Amino acid sequence: MILSADQIAKQNLKHETLHQNNFGFLEEKLTGEGIHLSEIMAQLAAFQVAIPSWALGTGGTRFGRFSIGGEPINLMQKIEDIGVLHALTQNAGAVSLHIPWDKVDNYPELKEKANTLGIAFDAMNSNTFQDQKEQPYSYKFGSLCNVDPAIRQQAVNHNLEVIEIGKKLGSKSLTVWLADGSNFPGQNNFQEVLKNTLDSLKHIYKALPEDWKLFIEYKPYEPNFYSMVIPDWGTSFMLANQLGPKAYTLVDLGHHLPNTNIEQIVATLMLQGKLGGFHFNDSKYGDDDLSVGSIKPYALFLIFNELVYGMQENKNNPYPAWMIDASHNTKDPLEDLLQSIEAILTAYAKALLVDQKAVKKAQASHDVVLAQELLKKAYQTDVRPLLAEVRRLQKGALNPLAAYRQLNIRQQLIDERGKDTVASGL
Repeated sequence: MILSADQIAKQNLKHETLHQNNFGFLEEKLTGEGIHLSEIMAQLAAFQVAIPSWALGTGGTRFGRFSIGGEPINLMQKIEDIGVLHALTQNAGAVSLHIPWDKVDNYPELKEKANTLGIAFDAMNSNTFQDQKEQPYSYKFGSLCNVDPAIRQQAVNHNLEVIEIGKKLGSKSLTVWLADGSNFPGQNNFQEVLKNTLDSLKHIYKALPEDWKLFIEYKPYEPNFYSMVIPDWGTSFMLANQLGPKAYTLVDLGHHLPNTNIEQIVATLMLQGKLGGFHFNDSKYGDDDLSVGSIKPYALFLIFNELVYGMQENKNNPYPAWMIDASHNTKDPLEDLLQSIEAILTAYAKALLVDQKAVKKAQASHDVVLAQELLKKAYQTDVRPLLAEVRRLQKGALNPLAAYRQLNIRQQLIDERGKDTVASGL
């Protein structure tokens, strides 16, 4: 299904008076504090977060999946669902594909479909953490790190294929996440598997077009629990440095041990010009893939505070690629994504309100209390009317989640696709 601007405009009429009152109050307050609201609104309007193709169906656990009905059974339908999200929010104008899950026969047709909905193709994702039916060798004991050169070459060739598909779609980056690692002491030689991985990545890096980036993701555990070949940001950073200027570290919020200071990692990578991408989600225990901001919203704000500072100060660091990497089995996936988009924009807007000059002045005088209060002041500001106004000016929904429900979109998708559909991929 495709949402029209008229449908959204009719929904906005129901909330227009209340919105104008709320935004007028906030605008007067922030303007009185010397904040240049138009600049912040322009940055919020320009922010686009990629939707992963695998998050448009009901997510799962290692025990099972429970379909909600009306799920997209092919990539074209997934693009349509992202079109619905983008029409409502105006901040979901990109899709991130996973190959081979998202292989199609006609890529020009796919690109044309996405163009009609205002959807661009963000980072391409390779998959060497699963065996595919047609592949001759198994990744059971690793892919890019494997002791068998034939298996390593198979994994390299897959990544080269993903690059070629991305070129057809207008993507400009490749994300490599490796499940490679070991479950038992002695299973791998740590140095050998790391050297093998670097050598494999060099072959992939060499095939990148000049205007592409390579994002290297890390994860401390899962699916292997004794060791992962790329377990932390330091290993990813080291590999990116050895590969060259087109290689960057990718930060996934769920890929850290509990209580890791992620904002400090962000700051360090941006200082070094090596933060390439960001995957948003939330967690209580590990890589839970929960809705963004649902567990630790203040931590998300602190991360964005460092991102905003870095985007202003670290001109050697490229503008990061943003993607949501969250999917669970207890929500309508489109509602889950709407909540995540709102949480991301909320944290970003609050971080844009931080008086960075005042914070630096407090830090210089060792006024710890004032520095903390300046951050809390921005965090405690209700920016929902600001986000709604930005959407309104772009013909998006004042309240995307309410509009989604009032338009009964899930039932329309069930009527169109059926009750028992299960999303492709995964």
